[in-house]
Amino acid sequence: MPHDDHDHPHALLPPDPALRVKALETILTRKGLIDPAALNEIIDTYQNRIGPQNGAKVVAKAWSDPEFKRALLDDATPVLSEMGFYGRQGEHMVVVENTPQTHNMVVCTLCSCYPWPLLGIPPGWYKSDAYRARAVREPRRVLAEFGVELPKGTAVRVWDSTAEIRYLVLPMRPEGTDDLSEGDLAALVTRDSMIGTGLPKVPA
Repeated sequence: MPHDDHDHPHALLPPDPALRVKALETILTRKGLIDPAALNEIIDTYQNRIGPQNGAKVVAKAWSDPEFKRALLDDATPVLSEMGFYGRQGEHMVVVENTPQTHNMVVCTLCSCYPWPLLGIPPGWYKSDAYRARAVREPRRVLAEFGVELPKGTAVRVWDSTAEIRYLVLPMRPEGTDDLSEGDLAALVTRDSMIGTGLPKVPA
């Protein structure tokens, strides 16, 4: 999907993501457009009270409920909205399923579009120039650096998030989890597994 409709002033900001954030915060604060205290509250909410646990609940429910999984893969946005996971940075969601044949991986090549209501604040590496460029050019090598070694027969598909659409990866359910509750299953779901740069935890 193209990024042509983005209103992010890429050309006016430093290339390093951390410097971009600081520059934007300084400019907007000086103009009286944001309150730093309110901004800190938003960051705390997404980082500590939302985090990736919302996405983990979705994945665990999809693993446990075939009808929910079908609905989620068919049209994720209304399904997620019914669970209360919607809002800024999560308006238009698509869920893509990992299978033995296909491993999905998410990137935003021009900025850092990310499903905040499900995964919280994006990690620093997701916003880095290196990840954004290399995930498209050499996804298998990037995955290997994250510790994900895929069988040769498994294809890698890279999804480019935009301001219009964001993606969540539905990882494969680990073996030996048939008797686990949704809560126990959710504890196996990692943030990286929902981006595609990791795998779920293996139950003890």
